[in-house]
Amino acid sequence: MANYSHDRIVPYKDSQLGKKEQVAEMFDKIAFRYDFLNRFLSGGIDIYWRRRAIREVSAGIGSEGAILDVATGTADMAIMMARYLHAVRITGVDISNGMLEIGRQKVQRLQLGERIDLQTGDSESLQFADGSFDAITVAFGVRNFENLEKGLKEMLRVLKPGGRLVVLEFSQPRTPGIRQFYDGYLRLVAPNVGKIVSSSREAYQYLNDSVKAFPEGDAFIRIMDGCGFINTRLRRLSLGICSLYIGDKAKVQGN
Repeated sequence: MANYSHDRIVPYKDSQLGKKEQVAEMFDKIAFRYDFLNRFLSGGIDIYWRRRAIREVSAGIGSEGAILDVATGTADMAIMMARYLHAVRITGVDISNGMLEIGRQKVQRLQLGERIDLQTGDSESLQFADGSFDAITVAFGVRNFENLEKGLKEMLRVLKPGGRLVVLEFSQPRTPGIRQFYDGYLRLVAPNVGKIVSSSREAYQYLNDSVKAFPEGDAFIRIMDGCGFINTRLRRLSLGICSLYIGDKAKVQGN
């Protein structure tokens, strides 16, 4: 499997832990402020991005079925899908127990426990049988994979034939002026706000570094193609700040 530069971007450069362990540690540390920082740093526009992703899920499978939310974090995406897709059952997996604990509290408070199940899990070694899910979502999580292709192939494996993968991920605007503003925001504003609010500048410095290193746009589409997804396509959102990637699993494998 190919290695990509973002695979080697880690939150704590002086740590001896691997990327996966560092990412889990980082999210455990900021879990208590993660939702607030998401809304604050995005100006709430991340809610719109998630709705666009859910629309693509619905177009692929309708309002029924089993959905896996990879890198579910505090379950924002899982909860939104439960609200908009009324007949689905959702399993969320994440490597951060701190984030999952916040997510479980939210799910319990909203009385969604019968429809959302949150589990500790590794995106690159999913503990589910082949063909278990009608759709898979990943909202701002693929940058955190230690091995991008391994994670994508695992998700393809657990998708049912004809199932759909929908990925939301930060990207870099191409419009002059907008790109410079966005670069400055990620490089200066986000890490300093993160330090003030969550006492973790490293987490939001990692955000900047990993966004810049991630193979976004057409490069990510080619990686999805190489991992076996079909009908892959890209939607750029909000002047290219975020990208929505969609890919399907062939109905008949090997064709």
